[in-house]
Amino acid sequence: MRRTAAPLSVALALTAVLVTGGTSAAVPSADRGDTGRPAHAGPPRDVMFVGNNWDGTATVVDARTHETIRTVDTIPDRAKRMAEIVTRPDKLAFYLAIQAAIGEGRAQYTDDMFTTHDGRLLAVSRPSFADVVGIDLASGQIRWRFPMEGYRSDHMGVSPDGERLLVSDSTANKVHELDIRTGVKTREFASGDTPHENNYTADGERVFHASIGRVYTPTDRPQFRLPYDTLKGEQVFQIVRTDDMAIEARWDMGKELEEAGYPDMASAVRPMAVAPDERFVYLQVSFFHGWIEFDTQAPDEDGRTTYEGEPAVGAVTRVVDLPKLTQEPRELYVLDSAHHGLAINPEGTTLCAAGTMDGYAAIVDRETEEHRLVPVGDKPYWSTNGVFGDECWVSVSGEDEVVVIDYDTAQEITRIPVGDHPQRVREGVVSPSVLKAWTR
Repeated sequence: MRRTAAPLSVALALTAVLVTGGTSAAVPSADRGDTGRPAHAGPPRDVMFVGNNWDGTATVVDARTHETIRTVDTIPDRAKRMAEIVTRPDKLAFYLAIQAAIGEGRAQYTDDMFTTHDGRLLAVSRPSFADVVGIDLASGQIRWRFPMEGYRSDHMGVSPDGERLLVSDSTANKVHELDIRTGVKTREFASGDTPHENNYTADGERVFHASIGRVYTPTDRPQFRLPYDTLKGEQVFQIVRTDDMAIEARWDMGKELEEAGYPDMASAVRPMAVAPDERFVYLQVSFFHGWIEFDTQAPDEDGRTTYEGEPAVGAVTRVVDLPKLTQEPRELYVLDSAHHGLAINPEGTTLCAAGTMDGYAAIVDRETEEHRLVPVGDKPYWSTNGVFGDECWVSVSGEDEVVVIDYDTAQEITRIPVGDHPQRVREGVVSPSVLKAWTR
C-alpha cells in the first residue's frame, strides 16, 4: 500500500486546524469568461476523464477504443495560486494540513471533473486550491474560477441538462450550485461536516447527497463511541429538492444501521450508487468491506410512508459483506475507506465496488448478492460506468492505472496508464473543434 501516514501527534494537531472551518469570501473571479461560440460540424466525441489528483492533470481517454487522447493541465495557474497561499497564513495552514492529513503527504490538485454538453469546457474541483475552475479545452486556459467559502473543494455533481454544477465545500459545510458555463453561483444547500458526494436524479429534481465527517481524525474504534462521534462530526445522508434547495429527507446512517440490527457501524456514507428506480440506494460506509442497501421510501411500522406530506421514513434493507483481504489495522485505512467506489449498471442488475484496502473490484449480482472478484492492484479508489453502460471503469490510485471491467463477464478488458494517483473518473464529451486544436 503506497501512502505516507502522518504521526498521531501531527494528525491531532492538523485536526484542530481543519475543524475550525473557513471564512474566505466566495466571490467569483474576474477571470471569468464565456464559452458560447458557434458550433462546429460533427457531434462531440465520447470520452472518459481521469483526474490525476497528485499530478494536477486529467487524462482524456476515448470511451470506445480506450486509447489515450490527451492529458489536460488542470493547474495552469499554479504559480498564481501558490503565491496567494504563501502570503495568507490561514490558507497556508490548510494547504499544508490537507497535504499531510488528507493527501497522504501530497497536495490534491484534481478531484472531480465534468464537461459542458458541447464538449468545449471542463469544470474541475481542486481541493488544495479550494476552488473550482472552468478550463477551455481547446486553449487550456482558465475561463472562470470560483473560490470556496472554506478551505477545500471536493466532489461535484452535474445536472442532467448539463447547466448546473454542484460542488462540495469541505470546511464550510455546504454545497454550492454554479452555472457551469460561467462559474457564477446561483444557490446553495446545507450539509453536515465535510460534504462529499452529489448525485442528481434523472429528472434533475432531487439530489442524493452525503457528508462524511472528519475522516482524517485518528479516533477509529467503535468502543470509543462518544468521542468517535464528537470528533468525526455530523455525518448525514440527505435528499435535497432542487426547486428550492430544501432538505427533503435526512438520515444518520449509523443510527439506521443500528435500528436494522447492525450496531457500531460508521455513519459516514462514502460513494453511493442510485438504482434506476431511484428508490433504492446502495452505499459504502467507513471501515466496512461491503455494501448496504437503503430503501428511501420504506414505510414505518404502521405502514405509513409519509407524515402529512413529509418524506418517507426510509430503512436499511440489506447489509452485505465482501471479502476482507487486507491485514492492515483500520487505523491505517486510507481516510477511513475500507471500500471507496461504487457503481450500478444502467439496467440496475449489477454493482461494481472498488475494494480500496483489499486490492480488488467486485462485480456483484444485485439480486442474489453473488460476487466475482477482479484483482486490480494497489488502492482502487473509484468506480463508475463507462459511456455505453456495459463497462465499469475503476481507478487504481496506487498503480497509476484505470482498469476497465466487463459487467457481464466480470473480466478485465484493459488497463490504461494514466497520471499520478488517479481518483475520480467521469464520462464526458470533447468537441470536434477541440480535437482539431489538440492536433495542431
